[in-house]
Amino acid sequence: MKSVLLASSLIALSMALAPVQAADLKVKITGSLSSVTVKHKGKDVVIQRNQNVENTVNPAFAKTSRECPPFCINPMELAAGVDTIGEVEMLDYLGKMSSGDSSILVVDSRTPDWVERGTIPGSINIPWNKLNPQQGASPFDISDIMIKQFGVKDLEGLWDYSGAKTLVMFCNGAWCGQSPNNIQNLLKFGYPPSKIKWYRGGMQDWESLGLTTVKP
Repeated sequence: MKSVLLASSLIALSMALAPVQAADLKVKITGSLSSVTVKHKGKDVVIQRNQNVENTVNPAFAKTSRECPPFCINPMELAAGVDTIGEVEMLDYLGKMSSGDSSILVVDSRTPDWVERGTIPGSINIPWNKLNPQQGASPFDISDIMIKQFGVKDLEGLWDYSGAKTLVMFCNGAWCGQSPNNIQNLLKFGYPPSKIKWYRGGMQDWESLGLTTVKP
């Protein structure tokens, strides 16, 4: 049932958000979805796949091996209750955001130097160290992010997550620890796992599928 609802949602997104010329695209996202238009810093950005069938992976994401630790392969299930998602689900969340759903926030957990190389349109950057007390994040800074960006309420020192946003978090890929670090810290703060989604493939998978990226 969940997959049927998602498919129906994506078909609706394709009809409502994709530009007319998308019907002519040869390299589609799915059989029924050619592109998704999202808002990024107030401007429309069309997400679609690279139409050049000879295109190869961005060299920045072509490496297959990094020392482990710290670059160890993460499990598919990061934490109990936190859903792991793929590209189609990510596009569904982005489409809902662009349709006016303010209960969703897509978060790039990478450091700014990586974001400068390209990020997913519609995302905002909250580097992993900004939510990590061990990396110098102060309680005030963490509280500021929680309240102003995540929709959490501070009730006399207690967090109220009843109106908190659903956070869709990603970083550089299955071997990257930046979004897992953000997620684990949020769980320690009491953030509901049902309101956290993890795009495990991150930028490496996004780039390998030729999907649109934007730079600051």
